[in-house]
Amino acid sequence: MYDDILVPTDGSPASDAAIEHAIDLAEQYGARLHALYVVDGSAYSTLEAGSEIVVDALESEGEEATARVADAAADAGVEATTTVSSGTAYRSIRDYVDEHGIDMIVMGTHGRKGLDRYLLGSVTERVVRTADVPVLTVRQPNDE
Repeated sequence: MYDDILVPTDGSPASDAAIEHAIDLAEQYGARLHALYVVDGSAYSTLEAGSEIVVDALESEGEEATARVADAAADAGVEATTTVSSGTAYRSIRDYVDEHGIDMIVMGTHGRKGLDRYLLGSVTERVVRTADVPVLTVRQPNDE
């Protein structure tokens, strides 16, 4: 049923919870796991100086976050591929799904409510509303 499962990560505890589920599903279905980290440099483009340093740091963070996914997948005997890309997060996730024939997305959610959710937006919500494949959302554990 699922051959390729995407788990977008931002290195947060919410992502970590989703990674566990994604690896378990990949194990059960014999699927390949895709770990994706999206660097949204547009948020830092207004900096007069230093935006390249910030983007470079985010790319390094992305490499580390996706490597952790690949290591955890390998420990479970699951094939994994990692990608760090640039762009708007939800659009980059949708594009990755289309370009790589992804069958399912497993994403963490921070569970923000009220004004925080309104002001910060929700990448997960936008993916759920616009994706053409099933999206499993995993809520961040309450103790984190």
